[in-house]
Amino acid sequence: QVQLVESGGGLVQPGGSLRLSCAASGSITSIYAMAWYRQAPGKERELVAGISSSGRTNHVDSVKGRFTISADNAKNTVYLQMNSLKPEDKAVYYCNFKSWGGQYWGQGTQVTVSS
Repeated sequence: QVQLVESGGGLVQPGGSLRLSCAASGSITSIYAMAWYRQAPGKERELVAGISSSGRTNHVDSVKGRFTISADNAKNTVYLQMNSLKPEDKAVYYCNFKSWGGQYWGQGTQVTVSS
């Protein structure tokens, strides 16, 4: 039984920072990608950033230069460092792990950016 446990969300002012983390509580075989998605009210879920097992990363254009995805493969943990936060970053953020044995989602953590 695998669960992804997220933490680090909260309320910050524009320009502030948050660091999200997501860790698997059970064993996952052959993880080949980890990612962060977000979903704002009235919008579809979008990919924010991803990282492959080899360490290759990608970030959606709207967060490039501000957000950084990283992973600790030994701990089955993925992070999202978010700097220079903007009101449009407000959303529920979900982590996602992909393996040859299946796909797993975190339950989501709320990020609110407001003055």
